[in-house]
Amino acid sequence: MPVYSMTGYASAQHSAATTTSEPDSRHLPKGQLGLEIRSVNSRFLDLTFKLPEDLRQFEPALRELLVTRLKRGKVEVRAAFELAASSVVSDPSARLLQRLNAVQDSIQSWLPLAEPLSVADVLRIAANEQGGTRDWSDAMLPLAETVLAALLDARQREGARLSAMLLQHLAELRTLAALAGPMVPKLVEQQRQRFMERWKEAMALTDGAIAPDAAQDRALTESTAFAIRIDVAEELTRLNSHLDEIERLIHKGGEVGKRLDFLIQELHREANTLGSKSAALDLTRISVDMKVLIEQMREQVQNLE
Repeated sequence: MPVYSMTGYASAQHSAATTTSEPDSRHLPKGQLGLEIRSVNSRFLDLTFKLPEDLRQFEPALRELLVTRLKRGKVEVRAAFELAASSVVSDPSARLLQRLNAVQDSIQSWLPLAEPLSVADVLRIAANEQGGTRDWSDAMLPLAETVLAALLDARQREGARLSAMLLQHLAELRTLAALAGPMVPKLVEQQRQRFMERWKEAMALTDGAIAPDAAQDRALTESTAFAIRIDVAEELTRLNSHLDEIERLIHKGGEVGKRLDFLIQELHREANTLGSKSAALDLTRISVDMKVLIEQMREQVQNLE
């Protein structure tokens, strides 16, 4: 099953003639219905519809269609109807001109300062009149199906790209974890030798005032406490376990965004602990590199459905 991104865009158009109520119209103007769907990341499914008034009736059907196919994301649906260029500029009918003239006289009788209609105003009203009664019942849902399928294809392609980037980051994190593992025993041994050298120096200065066995036990105790304090074996084990689970979810696909987001938080927690326990500059650098990769993964995972 593929992994889907929540980011995508798709659009399509449907061309058809409209009907008009004008009895003296010379032709039926051609029109084009356009529909576009765009989506970005969101914690939940958030649908927004921006439809003209004569297409508002299709909102419930469009909502039902989207809910069945999309699970998460902030989704915006836009629809619009446009007349063909040859239909926009046409001769207004005599009946329309008479009606406009009567309406204008009536308005100016009450509002003498009202501006008269311009030629552009008349042409725009005529174009709206020619739009007539538009019945898109047979075209809207098939067009929406087409646009939604294109949107899902776009989200799938983006999801595949994000998955590839996540798998690459997982491989880099595994490499860093493999480098960090052998460092701790070396640091413990170095610290143990340092404690023993200090013990020998202290014994040389005390001239036997302190029992050698007690001083040696003290040095070994400090060495053991240091080893426990910087031990990151558990953190590395949990980190590798999280990496395995993330990789499994990516290959499984489906709605994995929320689970991946939680696992990324756990990865960041382990990388932070690794840095806080660091007793060497190299280990600190590994922790910082891990956190940089994990932060990049967090940004990518937030776009997955």
